[in-house]
Amino acid sequence: MKRNAGVAVVALALAGPLGAGATTPAPGFRDLNHNGRMDPYENSQLSDEARTEDLIAQMTLEEKAATLLHGTLPAVGSPIGAGNSGYDMPAVETLVKDRGITSMISRLAVPPAMFAAQNNAVQSIAASSRLGIPVTISTDPRNHFSVVGGASVAATGFTQWPEPLGLAALDDDALVRQFGAIAATEYRAVGLHMALSPQADLATEPRWSRALATFGADPAKVSRLAAAYVEGFQGGASGLARSGVATIVKHFVGYGAEPEGFDGHNAYGAKLQLTNASFARHLAAFAGPLKAGSAGIMPTYGIVTGVTIDGKPMEQVGAGFNATLLQDLLRKKMGYRGLVVSDWGIVNDCSATCSRPTADNPQTPSAIAMPWGVEKLTVEQRVAKGVNAGIDQFGGFADPAPLLAAVRSGAISQARLDDAVRQVMLVKFRLGLFDNPFVDETAAARIVGAPQAAALAAKVQSEAQVLLQNRKGTIPLAPTLRKIWLHGVSLEAARLAGFQVVADPAQADVALIRMASPAEKLHPYHFFGNMQDEGRLDFRDGDAGYDALRSVAGRLPVIVAVDMNRPAILTNVQGKADAMLALYGASDAALLDVVSGKIMARGHLPVELPRSMAAVEAQRPDLPNDSRNPLYAVGFGLEEKAR
Repeated sequence: MKRNAGVAVVALALAGPLGAGATTPAPGFRDLNHNGRMDPYENSQLSDEARTEDLIAQMTLEEKAATLLHGTLPAVGSPIGAGNSGYDMPAVETLVKDRGITSMISRLAVPPAMFAAQNNAVQSIAASSRLGIPVTISTDPRNHFSVVGGASVAATGFTQWPEPLGLAALDDDALVRQFGAIAATEYRAVGLHMALSPQADLATEPRWSRALATFGADPAKVSRLAAAYVEGFQGGASGLARSGVATIVKHFVGYGAEPEGFDGHNAYGAKLQLTNASFARHLAAFAGPLKAGSAGIMPTYGIVTGVTIDGKPMEQVGAGFNATLLQDLLRKKMGYRGLVVSDWGIVNDCSATCSRPTADNPQTPSAIAMPWGVEKLTVEQRVAKGVNAGIDQFGGFADPAPLLAAVRSGAISQARLDDAVRQVMLVKFRLGLFDNPFVDETAAARIVGAPQAAALAAKVQSEAQVLLQNRKGTIPLAPTLRKIWLHGVSLEAARLAGFQVVADPAQADVALIRMASPAEKLHPYHFFGNMQDEGRLDFRDGDAGYDALRSVAGRLPVIVAVDMNRPAILTNVQGKADAMLALYGASDAALLDVVSGKIMARGHLPVELPRSMAAVEAQRPDLPNDSRNPLYAVGFGLEEKAR
């Protein structure tokens, strides 16, 4: 059943005079401002631009300021919105009706029908507000395997595909476009409208924790695949379609050039190390998605160091406050005309708990902040600097007071405020949200995770694996080798694949060991540092998977599958394994399909695998695939030899 709760669809005969500029009468309309007549912004037959201008003319200063906020839909028991119990609706009502916030991220992980019902309830609240402005509901990626707070969400019913780096291993534009179209259909079915993706960042630093969500380190390839992603999600190559999902390509620009791989969410990862030449490479990766008409773009957190634009030194502030980056380069030189959404928390104060947390005083969500380079400014000064630099909307911020104060003081002009509101509202109109933001809750359960799409996603999980080593044709396993000893692989998945699982390696025909790339927790008291992989990439004694490998190496054929959360160093694994696979997002079932020969691994390495930590430490964080004498070069894959 279609939902239109909370809003009257008024027959034209009762609508009164049409707004200025109306053409052919509309058959009906949503009386968003409850005045009994059809205003131009309610008229679906007018252009999106005309409707936007009429709406802006009707908005109060307070409503305009709130439009520049992209908040969080609070969940029951979780102010950051994570959980599986639904939204905290009284808190949602406060955000929407009292504060006027009409853009929010959802981090719920609930079954599709429930998700649709929750989002419909949010739209019902919005429909009862003064102007009935619908809520744009955004999300971090939720069709993959990686689940990291602030970066990705559990799939929970959505089709599961390889990570973007796994799609890059297949390097197939049409496949990425198809993935985007399927994911977008699922998003819209549950009432999601905006994808805070793709990442057009270059994965140039092997220790960086965000590489999985990129398409690798080659600018031309990243540009091409990110463009296909945008086209798939948005509904075509000519910009955002009514049925599409608005993409926010990120993180503009240079996010992957993080010294030591430390991340810009943390104070210790606030600076990006580049040169003019390497900056040009990182910038080139954004050409494709911007040409494809990405509805939005998100600046990175970091302070870009070592770079000048047309001879002008880059101001040493975070990208969201950098007018040289956002105005001179993005808007003027590159001609970008879409929405600019800041990354989350850039105007918050970074207290000692944020910058120097300890075991006794760890950083919690309430202390998350990334005001890099503007720490000494007030929040009001930060929002003014950000808006004047080119930010149209602040992510993760839900207090309109500083923006109102900045406008009233003249620090932000009315014209600049209106321009930012225009960018936000145009996306809503282009998505058709003013005409109907509600979804069919019953259909959501049928559309999301549909069997045909799920089967394709599972097949791609297998195909995106990279065969690195295959001594004596170990893979595919001979039909006679059915007794298997496992480490890190589901017993049930192996049994469903037709194997007999044994507890004693001495009784096995073959061993299958799945293990994650090595990592350390170098900053355990930082909120994001505690969740992110940092430090070494080489396997050492004491690593569970490596110890399992050492215990069986030489005793029977051994297949090692490594989840490449980061590019692991396999130098001391290579000699102990008969076959090795690199995984970039795959279920145990998808792995076993490759091991058994049901599906062939067709991937090629999207980034190189270094030979040693010394080589990693010697390479530059801003240059792609530049470690000395890598163990496996970018593009390596034994696809043909697996037949």
